[in-house]
Amino acid sequence: MRRRTVLTTALAAAAATAPGVARAATPGPSVTPAGTTTLDHQAIYFVSYDGLVNNNSFQKNGLLTYQGHQYAAWYTADRNAVVGRRALGASTWQTVRAGHTLRYDDSHNVISLGVSKRDGRLHLNMDSHSDGFTYVKSVAGLMDDPAGLGWSAGLFGPPQSTLDGLALTSRFTYPQFIATPEGRLQLSYRAGVSGNGRNALAEYDGTRWTALGEWTGSTGTYTSAHGSSTARNMYLHGIDYDRRGRLHAFFTWREQNAAVMCASGGITNHDTGYVYSDDRGRTWRDDAGAVVGVTGSSDRVRVTDTGLVVDPLSPDHSLMNQESQFTDSAGRPHAIVSYVPGRFGQCTTDYVADRTAHGRAFHLRRTPAGTWRKTEIPVPLNSSQRTKLVLDRYDNAYAVLPYGRIAAASAASGHTDWKPLYDGAGLNAFGEVVVDETRIAQDGVLSVMYQEKSTGTTPSALRVADFRLPS
Repeated sequence: MRRRTVLTTALAAAAATAPGVARAATPGPSVTPAGTTTLDHQAIYFVSYDGLVNNNSFQKNGLLTYQGHQYAAWYTADRNAVVGRRALGASTWQTVRAGHTLRYDDSHNVISLGVSKRDGRLHLNMDSHSDGFTYVKSVAGLMDDPAGLGWSAGLFGPPQSTLDGLALTSRFTYPQFIATPEGRLQLSYRAGVSGNGRNALAEYDGTRWTALGEWTGSTGTYTSAHGSSTARNMYLHGIDYDRRGRLHAFFTWREQNAAVMCASGGITNHDTGYVYSDDRGRTWRDDAGAVVGVTGSSDRVRVTDTGLVVDPLSPDHSLMNQESQFTDSAGRPHAIVSYVPGRFGQCTTDYVADRTAHGRAFHLRRTPAGTWRKTEIPVPLNSSQRTKLVLDRYDNAYAVLPYGRIAAASAASGHTDWKPLYDGAGLNAFGEVVVDETRIAQDGVLSVMYQEKSTGTTPSALRVADFRLPS
């Protein structure tokens, strides 16, 4: 049976303190602009699938921080893949070309970055949408001694169509690098196509890549109020380790058969689900702890499994796929989901127009009591695009909405007091943005990478805006 999500309407009770013991007030959320730097005055610009290739929510990581330096990757106006770095706080970026040029005007073909801590390499996976990919890695030790080794194209190896000889799939999309607690590097990706694909993992141990295999299934029958579908794919809101080593993944399903929708102009996404793994992605469990999939086996997470859904929703509300997730200091999972609420109608007929006119983002999270709660963020999306979620060191939550707007909710309220903090004025951001998920824990700064609005294929500036969070 599906768990019901409670839509919160009141503040959570404040935590009690021991009698006679003074307790300092926990800071609430705040953002203080701390400067903007320019990655590229003329980055490539084209709109496809309602997005930009240099700024997509599933781009993990387009921007990351490691040992005092921040790294970014993007495509220039002449289609070259570029990697940049700067010391934290520096106003300028050093850049090198990665030896690859973007093949198609397709916003799926993002560049994702990862760091393998065991050998200090920077890894790039790029330019794929249900076909082959390009992989580049740096020399060993580059990330551990950035000042000593400098920054030049010679520090990166040649572009490859495999992971050092490991061929994964001829239909590869959505590369996402994740670092394990032991310092291994994993690569999450989709094998297959939209509406008929499987999620899979590969792992780098500092010496070689190994394919762990697929962990989701695309088969089984899903039936809505309108019709049925027998094929689908799972779209991840993210895949992240918490401080204790648990691997978390929120997701939505996308059905292949449009018969499940109330109208042809909508989108077949439905339900928000959640799974986790305590053995580095080998075994997957639902919220109740039941095993629902084993990576690399025929026993995979499927739409027919009970206990997966933590927030049920039909395909009639233009639910967004691949939104955002984060874990708090206690390892509790949080996610952003967005769709057209029922008060605006029970059938979206134009996915982009309806989300732009009526879409709202919601904060979904597991409470300390183990239940699931959902709170609407009181800021209209005014966009069809995605929102990013981060938590600061005090577990205050921040939603970075389209156009670089920022809203936040305090941990003290139980994350029910969402309010706007920054209106994005002056950014002129296209819409969707990329955040540095790794920097906040290192120096309390939220970095947001965005591209300025343009028209047609006229290149525009790609920038990073920094915001200081409570220290």
